[in-house]
Amino acid sequence: MNRPHRLAPLAAAASLVCAPALAQTNDPAPGYPDRPIRLIVPFPPGGSTDGAARIIGQKVTELWGQQVLIDNRPGATGIIGSELVAKANPDGYTLLFGTIGSHSVNVSLFKLSYDPLKDFEPITMTAAVGNVLVVNARSPVKSVKDLISLARQKPGELTFGSSGIGGAPHLTGEFFALRTGVKMTHVPYKGGAPAIADVVGGNLAMSFASMTSALPFIKDGRLRPLAVSSAKRSPQLPDVPTMMEAGLPDFVVRDWQGLLVPRGTPRPVIDKLWRGVGGILKQPETIERFAALGMDIIASPPEEFRKDIASEIARWAKVVREANIKAE
Repeated sequence: MNRPHRLAPLAAAASLVCAPALAQTNDPAPGYPDRPIRLIVPFPPGGSTDGAARIIGQKVTELWGQQVLIDNRPGATGIIGSELVAKANPDGYTLLFGTIGSHSVNVSLFKLSYDPLKDFEPITMTAAVGNVLVVNARSPVKSVKDLISLARQKPGELTFGSSGIGGAPHLTGEFFALRTGVKMTHVPYKGGAPAIADVVGGNLAMSFASMTSALPFIKDGRLRPLAVSSAKRSPQLPDVPTMMEAGLPDFVVRDWQGLLVPRGTPRPVIDKLWRGVGGILKQPETIERFAALGMDIIASPPEEFRKDIASEIARWAKVVREANIKAE
């Protein structure tokens, strides 16, 4: 046997020995996860936040072979579930599916037992959805310009419903009032569904609703969309202008969601979660399923997510102060 042929089996054997070592090197936390992961959703089942969490939970279960248990802990506009994660063992087995309201607004409305920046490690902003300004289909209001004109004629008389104080629909409405100089009356509900129902029933003038809640009623003709709060038009509503296109410069509000873990979680675990979930969010099936909920994938890395949370906290603190929003 000549020398190259003699070396070939040795090279093949060496590659088999080295392959597991290389795989371990590429895995920042090779022993994680070795048991089920609990994903805390600080809102009730059935909403867009819960739906998105379940999509990710299913995909992570498939990826690592360890079940992700969705644990809904609603109450106090997301504070109960967030507090639970802040105080959990920082081992990567308790995750939070946070939102703009629970993680960037509550700190300006309530006295919290945790710091949304210091007591959590961000993994990724998973997705965001613009809110959509809707009126009853029988309303004479056909555009944002019409709405502003009517609100100025009837200061304080026009009502807008939301899923509750401090949520994205509420804040979008208050931001709209500040930017346009109109006075409207906020009517908080215990969830987006009853607020939408009262717009459909003619009991409210409008709602700055979540895309997920409003889409079915827009498609069946019971609600008229006037504008979306996202930076770009929604693929689900391509004929509906953005707020900026409707005449409000720099008016962008995104109702974001993201994964976080308790402070002190080992960096290798954070990196593995980011790699795993980040990859899941780029899968065509995941993108399609999120789009069905009206959401756009973000998939930002941990440090970018941290900066976004800090920026959102500062932004909404100003809105809460200027609009004199008080927690009930």
